[in-house]
Amino acid sequence: MMLLYYSLRNLQVRRLTTLLTAGGMGLVIFVFATVLMLAEGLQHTLITSGSPENAVFIRRSSETEVQSIIQRSEAAILETLPQVATDDDGRKLAAHEVLVLISLPRKGTGAPANVPVRGATHSISLRLRERIKIVSGREFNPGSSEIILGSSIAKKFDIGGLGATVHFGARTWTIAGIMDSGGTAFDSEIWTDVDTLLATFKRQSYSSVIFRMREPSAFPELRESVLKDPRLVEEPWRENRYYESQSELMARFIRILGISLTLIFSLGAITGSMITMYAAVSARTSEIGTLRALGFGRRSILFAFLSETVFLSLLGALMGLMGASLLNKITISTMNWQTFSELTFRFLLNPEIVVNSIIFAIVMGLLGGALPSIRASRMNIVAALRA
Repeated sequence: MMLLYYSLRNLQVRRLTTLLTAGGMGLVIFVFATVLMLAEGLQHTLITSGSPENAVFIRRSSETEVQSIIQRSEAAILETLPQVATDDDGRKLAAHEVLVLISLPRKGTGAPANVPVRGATHSISLRLRERIKIVSGREFNPGSSEIILGSSIAKKFDIGGLGATVHFGARTWTIAGIMDSGGTAFDSEIWTDVDTLLATFKRQSYSSVIFRMREPSAFPELRESVLKDPRLVEEPWRENRYYESQSELMARFIRILGISLTLIFSLGAITGSMITMYAAVSARTSEIGTLRALGFGRRSILFAFLSETVFLSLLGALMGLMGASLLNKITISTMNWQTFSELTFRFLLNPEIVVNSIIFAIVMGLLGGALPSIRASRMNIVAALRA
């Protein structure tokens, strides 16, 4: 404990060097945590868009709804499956939907971006997504040229407010309402009546069928029966798993690129820590000799100097995580590579990222302090005291 106090006391005496070294590590941890927060925020936005109680059907070999084609006859078969839940009035909780992409100008810059427009079954589609609330205006009327905007679309695109009109697909649409889905992918969509959207884009088929399952635990049996049915060419997904799959490619790319850059930056932090500790060993040679003369062994000296580097790394981790936490509520927009549409999500800091950042910081500290600590522990007592 006395050696530990001695090490911490030396860091306090060398405040400027301590802060500079910890600051270098803090910058690396900031980049490391930010990258993980970005990927985590993307996945959280998409995963929370779906419910494990809902089943989504898209065409086999299709990765997204944009690529999927479901014929009306097949949709009718899916909606009559015995696994479909009903409400108190005996109405089936099933919806057929279509997804198309349009181009809209961003607010401020006017730069175009792809925006998904979902043709939804009136009232049923909203009931199946319980997180969606109409926060302004009302729901679109069936068979009309009315749309409701996701909250992110309303904020980030030059599209107007309630009662304004938007032109796409050779039709003029009226904004009837604005919906908020609590930060899920639906905040980045525009919704309208499915039949109107099909007629506008001259399509005869749907993109997906979604329904609430009577028994969510029976999904494996549902999947097996659908895949074996010769009349159907659709693949069933749990809705939350379907949206999770939409995030995997981009989240993996963000993590690989970000962590690669972080490892490059960490070499500089490790080098800085190593130089700092070598300087500390050189400046405290006589002190090391005195400690050895008092009876402290090589392992104790090694432990003392490694404790300094670990403390420096923990201080750097604290600084980096404090900086990263400031981004926790910031939202950004980017294109989802799998759907080729605009997606808004926020940085998300969770306990797992905090723990991984601290572990990464400690590893950097140990790598930077290992050689100087070994040098200090191997010093000759007499030579150290003479110095």
